[in-house]
Amino acid sequence: MHNRQYSPLDKLIQQLDAGLRTVFGKPPLTERPNPADRETESDLAATDKVLAGRLMRINHAGEVSAQGLYQGQALTARLPEVREKMERAALEENDHLAWCEQRCKELGTHTSLLSPFWYAGSLSIGAIAGLAGDKWSLGFVAETEHQVVRHLDSHMAQINPQDKKSHAILAQMKEDEAQHATTALHAGGAQLPLPVKTLMGLTSKVMTRAAFWI
Repeated sequence: MHNRQYSPLDKLIQQLDAGLRTVFGKPPLTERPNPADRETESDLAATDKVLAGRLMRINHAGEVSAQGLYQGQALTARLPEVREKMERAALEENDHLAWCEQRCKELGTHTSLLSPFWYAGSLSIGAIAGLAGDKWSLGFVAETEHQVVRHLDSHMAQINPQDKKSHAILAQMKEDEAQHATTALHAGGAQLPLPVKTLMGLTSKVMTRAAFWI
């Protein structure tokens, strides 16, 4: 059996499909269950629910961005094994996407209305990173995941400890993101220059502040 060779048009259609599924539909998931399903719902104060909902909306927006990032990098990655790692990471990030969306609904809030913008912007950034070379692309993944882990730590510190469902989701996400960073570095990811890391941090702050409210 021969592996099918996809044309540029095929790849474009695949990217459009992935984007539509990420922003508006149901993207493919792994076999893993939602970690929050093991926990019982807590009787939270209204203020705690509002805060948790907004923070989970930020995390959902971050996962939308992650999808764009990974899809863009997979599109331009040169080595097949790097492309496969990006595609697997994107699939695992889909789990996070679904878990955060479900938790947002349970907390009585919505996902970010700016999701199409987050996806499109991250797709472009991911593709540019991929064009720069696999070592820089993987380095970009590692730094992104390190910054995400720090955000998750901050959110876990802010959410009421009694909110076991939200904490279970964030804890599993943190474990996965740290593993993605380690995998990217072991695959040959390069350390990014400090100005690039700083710019990434500033961009992340813009997204988190916007997603907190919108």
